[in-house]
Formats: sequence, structure tokens, C-alpha cells
Amino acid sequence: MKLYTYWRSTTAYRARIALNLKGIACDLIPVDLMKDGGQQHSADYVALNPGHSVPTLVTDDGEVLTQSLAIIDWLDATYPDPALVPSDPLARARCLAIAHTVAMDIHPVNNLRVAQKLGTDFGADADAKADWMRHWMQRGFDALTALLPPDLPYATGDAPSLADICIVPQIYNANRWGVDMTAYPRLVAIERACLALKPFQDARPEVQPDAA
Repeated sequence: MKLYTYWRSTTAYRARIALNLKGIACDLIPVDLMKDGGQQHSADYVALNPGHSVPTLVTDDGEVLTQSLAIIDWLDATYPDPALVPSDPLARARCLAIAHTVAMDIHPVNNLRVAQKLGTDFGADADAKADWMRHWMQRGFDALTALLPPDLPYATGDAPSLADICIVPQIYNANRWGVDMTAYPRLVAIERACLALKPFQDARPEVQPDAA
């Protein structure tokens, strides 16, 4: 398999964690989102991923998958051990609610293209962009804190799930933008528990081959 990735992308970070938890060997193909105006916009890459984004997974059979949650869903269906989403319908819905709070509420307004648009079209300077990022992350983290069950080692149980896979990269991004994480002890505890595990350690942005 090949994973087209960028070291600092939180969505690519999710896919790397999932692959590592599944124990799946994968060639990492860097796509620099900043160089030359963004390599994700090149014609060759857009032919693979029309969304101009990472990650993109090319399977052993040559099938091309995009969108981190879709990639992780395929991995979970194809390589079911360990399961990343509970089989019980209620537990599954709760896990997905947590994951979607990150992937659908926080991330879409916090990604690179939004930050760039704020600057080019609305005149936002670095401080204004940082305020924007922190606002939406804090709002999302408030929701996550209310959704997360207490007193569990990970987000939804005794083992990492899709919820953890989404939370950990988002906390990495929050730290980049200066969010005060002392207000979110449950999230910090989840991050600490996950980063003690090798699959999460090996997926960290700073240890990727293309890390700047």
C-alpha cells in the first residue's frame, strides 16, 4: 500500500495511526502542502485525489481511497482486528459522535485552506488567524468534554478507538495554535494514554520522514 501524506496534516495523522494500530506496512509518499504553492494542487496528484487534500491511500490492488474517515472505515472492514469502532450499535453511535465532532465540526474550519482564505480574501493577519483557530477548537473541545465518558483509559473504552484516532491529532493542532489545554484534563489524559503506545508514537508528525 501507499499512503500519500503530509507530516503536519491532522487527517493524514489519523490515517497513519489507524494503519499502525492495524499493523499494516505502508509506503509513505510525502505531499508537501506548502511547497510550490502546494503539491496537492499538481495535476498528477489531483488525478488521484480530486479534493486537493491528504491523505490518499492506494491499496495493494491499486484502488484509490480518499478522506481519512473513509480510509479508516475501509481498513476496519478489511482488517477487523483490532476493531476501531465498537460493534454494539449504541456504543458505535457514541464513538462516531466523538470522532465526527473532531472531523466534521472542528477540522473543516481549522484546516490550511481556511487559514489561507482568511488571509488572502479577508485580510486576517497571523493574530486573527490564531484567534479563529483557537475559537473553533475550544468550542469543539467543550463539546467533546461533554460527550466523553469519564474514568476510562481511552476515549470510549479500554482500547483506542476511532474517537482517539481523531482526538490525538486535533490536540497536536491545538498545541500548535496555542490552545490552553489545562481547561481540558480529560482530553489531555486521553492524549497521554495514546502517546504511550507505539502505534501512536510512530505516527507523530515530528518523526515523519518529511518533517520540516
